[in-house]
Amino acid sequence: MVSSSRAQAGAQGEGSRPSLAGRRILVTGVAGFIGFHVAGRALEDGAIVLGIDSLNAYYDLSLKHARLAELRRRYDLTFVKLDLSCGREFQDCMAAFKPEVVIHLAAQAGVRYSLEQPEAYISNVSGFLSILEGCRQHPVDHLIYASSSSVYGMNRKLPFSEHDRVDHPVSLYAATKRANELMAHTYAHLFGVCSTGLRFFTVYGPWGRPDMAYFKFTRAIEAGKPIDVYNHGQLERDFTYVDDVTDAILHLIDKPPNADPSANVARPDPAISAAPTRIFNVGNNHPIPLDRMIGAIEAALKRTAKRRLLPMQPGDVTQTYADIEDLKAVVGFAPSVSIEQGIQQFVSWYRGFYPELGQQNSPRLSERQSWSL
Repeated sequence: MVSSSRAQAGAQGEGSRPSLAGRRILVTGVAGFIGFHVAGRALEDGAIVLGIDSLNAYYDLSLKHARLAELRRRYDLTFVKLDLSCGREFQDCMAAFKPEVVIHLAAQAGVRYSLEQPEAYISNVSGFLSILEGCRQHPVDHLIYASSSSVYGMNRKLPFSEHDRVDHPVSLYAATKRANELMAHTYAHLFGVCSTGLRFFTVYGPWGRPDMAYFKFTRAIEAGKPIDVYNHGQLERDFTYVDDVTDAILHLIDKPPNADPSANVARPDPAISAAPTRIFNVGNNHPIPLDRMIGAIEAALKRTAKRRLLPMQPGDVTQTYADIEDLKAVVGFAPSVSIEQGIQQFVSWYRGFYPELGQQNSPRLSERQSWSL
């Protein structure tokens, strides 16, 4: 599942990545945006993949089913519908499949939705506990799990670094992701569960999430409707194309962390631990003004946006900016897809997937007017 933008730009370090042929990989959130891409690339490389997803209705289920159908059409994917909060059932999957690697990408997403439905985010903690217990009872070589740039919260030092403390989240979603990082550290320390947490920075691209700003903007601009632009457009995000993110994940599979002997409990560094666990930023290392992203959509659609300027939303931050030096040192990570390339790829996919825009085939979103960046 190689997009044309990736083929044009070239994936950094692709030739040095070991083959996944025959490797047994369990991917949670396989019907989700990033999980779909990761599973597809792993299957393309010959891995044996068990995909798990609860198929919840946070957004249009037809898109999730379409992702699954695309994977099954192209590859031999084994799929299990499962709520990870059901720990016993997940343990049974682990025992039967015997994965070497678990890539945990399932979560209740959405910073702003966490303000409206906070109880939905309990699953981010209970589900991750099931993952950790599964990896404890049925040991794997490496657990890779999704965290989020949202954990940086009220931090003002830029770029955001894994070596900085993250003690002041501004959304419940961010708090659950930080809780996951702390849980992973605990299980690494107590039980030797080797884990790598990935703080994703505004991932976008084809097959993306309908609640994301670029998706909603595309839908509205194509239909000739106004777009809501928060903080009067004074926002910047480290937009990261999904193929670059997928490259990073696959390159990390064979690089489980070791305990770091340089860890100093007297002067702790959040990025260094005496337990076999670590955290990486996965971002573009290049913040993009919101207006430039909107301009890229306008250019791809050949239409002009009607902007409705609004104040800042609760739970949001004005800028994200990823320090990716640690990830670069380990896997040579070097994002290669520009916002203009990536948005063009998204719009091309969008117009193919929703041929009757604005009608019954367009994304069936809730009436919520807010979006996530």
